[in-house]
Amino acid sequence: MTATTAQTPVTAGGRVRPGAGLRQTATMAWRSLVAIKHNPLELVDYSITPIMFVFLFTYVLGGQMAGSPDVYLTYALPGIIVQNTLFMTTYTALALNTDLTKGVFDRLRSLPIARSAPLIGRITADLAKHVWAMLLMIGLGLALGFRITGGFGGFLAGALLLVVFAAAVSWAAVLIGMLAGDAEKVQAFGFTLIFPITFTSSAFVVVDTMPGWLQAWADVNPVTHLSDAYRGLLLGGEVGRPLMWSLVWAAGIAAFFYPLAMRAYRAKA
Repeated sequence: MTATTAQTPVTAGGRVRPGAGLRQTATMAWRSLVAIKHNPLELVDYSITPIMFVFLFTYVLGGQMAGSPDVYLTYALPGIIVQNTLFMTTYTALALNTDLTKGVFDRLRSLPIARSAPLIGRITADLAKHVWAMLLMIGLGLALGFRITGGFGGFLAGALLLVVFAAAVSWAAVLIGMLAGDAEKVQAFGFTLIFPITFTSSAFVVVDTMPGWLQAWADVNPVTHLSDAYRGLLLGGEVGRPLMWSLVWAAGIAAFFYPLAMRAYRAKA
């Protein structure tokens, strides 16, 4: 009896105990991270693409947008990092869709683990990859002349804000990954949703330079609030209002997509 209980840490009602569920979630997260060793191309996606974004926006668009690559880097780097963070949530949808189509979830659900452990573990691992990409882009920006004038506290607060927002958007990615029939449809959904809202925000240009009708959208665009808040935290500017709205948007996105994503996940698992 004791040995069986130790091997299958469940309650009398058949549910996995919370402590065991947390350990199982951590194990699933570690599984996702260790998989990079067997698939180095995944690390390339998380590393090369952010580097390309920084170089292209700084040196191709910088002179036209701000008269100098250095000046534009100061404004655009926070927006580039925000854009990359949002685009990277597509990888969560792709990974979940791949696990579903290849039967990985079928094998995992046959194990005596919490049903949510594979899903939460995947999201947790992907958030760690978000942090890696952010640090890589910040490091490259510093090498190119960007300076964090908001101090170390602003840097940490900005990193936390990105992680919170990415975690909220990840639930939308989960829903897409569960409902899409294949990887191509996941990518189509991702670009259809993320591409327009990032380029119609203050991530790369000042909203006042847009046509009036587009300014109306940009002013309420969640990416505008997130970019302004993150930029303010890194550079020491105004953060109160954009930070508040960024958190409101994150809470709203999570509240809307979390139940839908979990319903779709339970239907699959």
